[in-house]
Amino acid sequence: MELEDSIFNALHMYTKVLSVALGYRDLLTRLHSERVQGICREIGMRCGLSNNELNALHIASSFHDIGKIGIPDHILQKPAQFDDGEWETMRRHAEIGEKIMAATELRGSQQAAQVIRHHHEHYNGQGYPDGLSGEDIPICARIISVADSYDAMAVTRSYHHARRHPEIMAVLHQETGEKHDPEIMAFFSEIIESSQYKANRA
Repeated sequence: MELEDSIFNALHMYTKVLSVALGYRDLLTRLHSERVQGICREIGMRCGLSNNELNALHIASSFHDIGKIGIPDHILQKPAQFDDGEWETMRRHAEIGEKIMAATELRGSQQAAQVIRHHHEHYNGQGYPDGLSGEDIPICARIISVADSYDAMAVTRSYHHARRHPEIMAVLHQETGEKHDPEIMAFFSEIIESSQYKANRA
């Protein structure tokens, strides 16, 4: 996953409109995406990603949920758990996000689009949309998976209350090897304890 600085800067500049659009559509999702981007950068640096890989991770993590623009309001803003049909619709946001990013037709957008498509794949192959497993999942997508799961549990939404940091970590460790890459989880476990994104810091 290579994204040189010059390509990254242009892609970042011209995709800002997507972030603004997402904020108007669903502010909580935009704020979540910003926190996930920050966590991903910390993990990526701890993993020793190259500068080009960090650039790709920045774009993909910032817009990992951009596909939610295409999800109907009655599902996106439902104040309760989804039924099976609603869940199937919500799962489409990964593929919609891929198409939105790729449609910019900017250099580097295809790489970011692939990461967005795969950020809900599981390490054991039970995720979506393609059932990829292990290292077949792009490393940036595996990083987003951990950061996304952590922040989703750390913040109160209409359908669940925020969990405290120890409880979140217990869930993530339980999911390691199934949903999450064990090596990335090890790096995450190190950096989150001193991270500004740690839940319940106050």
